[in-house]
Amino acid sequence: MTLFEYRIEGRSGHARAGSYETAHGTFQTPMFMPVGTHATVKGVTTDQLHQIKSQVVLANTYHLYMRPGVDLVEEAGGIQKFMNYDGPMLTDSGGFQLFSLDHMMKVDRDGVSFQARDYDGSRHRWTPESNMDIQQRIGADICMQLDQCIGYPAKKEDVRASTKLSWEWAKRCCDAHTRPDQALFAIVQGGMHLDLRLESVEELVRIDSESRAAGGRGFQGYGIGGYSVGEPHDVMFETLGAVCQAMPEGKLRYLMGVGNPTTLVRAVREGVDMFDCVLPTRTGRMGTAFSSEGRMNLRNAKFARDFSPLDRSCTCPVCRNHTRAYIRHLVKQKEMLGGILLSIHNLHFLIDLMARAREAILADAYEDFYREWMASPGADDY
Repeated sequence: MTLFEYRIEGRSGHARAGSYETAHGTFQTPMFMPVGTHATVKGVTTDQLHQIKSQVVLANTYHLYMRPGVDLVEEAGGIQKFMNYDGPMLTDSGGFQLFSLDHMMKVDRDGVSFQARDYDGSRHRWTPESNMDIQQRIGADICMQLDQCIGYPAKKEDVRASTKLSWEWAKRCCDAHTRPDQALFAIVQGGMHLDLRLESVEELVRIDSESRAAGGRGFQGYGIGGYSVGEPHDVMFETLGAVCQAMPEGKLRYLMGVGNPTTLVRAVREGVDMFDCVLPTRTGRMGTAFSSEGRMNLRNAKFARDFSPLDRSCTCPVCRNHTRAYIRHLVKQKEMLGGILLSIHNLHFLIDLMARAREAILADAYEDFYREWMASPGADDY
């Protein structure tokens, strides 16, 4: 199998199952990526990630750039060696984090200037070219173009401007990206406007084709950004399916920043291959578990003498070894182990959900899987 080739192994409706080769191993889709923003998935060791069959871990360029710094990560031998994760990794460009800085950020056609208020207040300047240099030095298997994310709601003319700027930056990232053992993904933008989304896809495909015609590498996959920025999930699904069908068939489709179980099941049905989100670990630290019955708030008194596992159908190490009553005790006592166990369980829940989705696709039975999930007691609770 060729490096960075997406091999489609099965289809069921628009849902796809495939494999993708990277320098640190092959991963299978559809799949969910745990988020290791600061070179760590909060509270979860790399051995535990392998135990729950995590395939790819995401780290964030902005946060690694600020601390511990790119020089140190590069000196360590790259992000995998730095955090001792033996598997494929992806770095987000940091564009969403810059978007969250809001008034501390200024965007112009050439790049973005920002003040790191969440660190030391220092001022910085990124261009697409400098962002590519940072991500190549961090060394993950997949890096994302620098883009401009815009919130919801927004005026269409503002969305149009940010979408155009994003594809202009995509070309500059493509021209600047030279590391042969690292894939570069472009990012489709366009807000909730289908016409802008489709125009974004068209322009990115054109840039890819022109790069390859000139002897370049183009893009090895496509992110779908600018969703999950405040809009209701149903609004996203008004355009997501058409966007997926407009994207190149033979390239990965990565819906960025989405980790709601029901949303994942629905998005796979539309043709999405990859997901990431902080939701499973963040909700775990807050005392909430995912389950086939819906969200479970372990602070609830009804779990005080409940000696059953979090989810009776779950095979994760937490459900095999601990009870609801014990985990509730940890949560109520604010013991850090409570959040750790819930984070491990929640990550396993999403990883396993996507593994079962893959099995259904390979059996050409995804519609049955989808209907079964949507009829389950917990589907409406996410």
